[in-house]
Amino acid sequence: MKLAGHRLTLHLPRRVSELRNRLSRARYFRGHGVHSPFVYAIVREVFMRRELLPGDRSLYEALLGTGLSRRRAVQLQNLMIHCGYATFGMNRADADLCIATRDLPRAETLALVRAASEGRHTVAVLSPYEGRDRQALCAQIVAGHRSTTVDNRAYLLIFNNHLPKQHFRI
Repeated sequence: MKLAGHRLTLHLPRRVSELRNRLSRARYFRGHGVHSPFVYAIVREVFMRRELLPGDRSLYEALLGTGLSRRRAVQLQNLMIHCGYATFGMNRADADLCIATRDLPRAETLALVRAASEGRHTVAVLSPYEGRDRQALCAQIVAGHRSTTVDNRAYLLIFNNHLPKQHFRI
């Protein structure tokens, strides 16, 4: 049906997908249902904190420069401080915390995740739900990863440490 030149649709498949996504994350709200002390501490000390922890602010400023929201930049800066990472790298795998921006092509993102895994570095893939291709890429990364991953809607955290294979959708 058209009204004044615009097509009227309900976008039901998208709405159902969004509802399923929200329901799958409900059990992890505020850290409830997280049975990993490491991830629980991240939820409580990083995701739920609105202000920056004391320390270096260079990652925060770099993330704001890429167009990331202030809230998500605060979270990633606090993650870096909370986990004790000394260095970060934007679109490169030679730092303690590697950030894969949304502009990085698929093949290069997979190469970055692979190289970070070999170096036992943590990776944050920004905008995991920006389009079907990006969602498929992140699903492929999670399926092939050996350790813990945390999906926070705005970024996918890939930890390369001693933790067992778990996936949290927060």
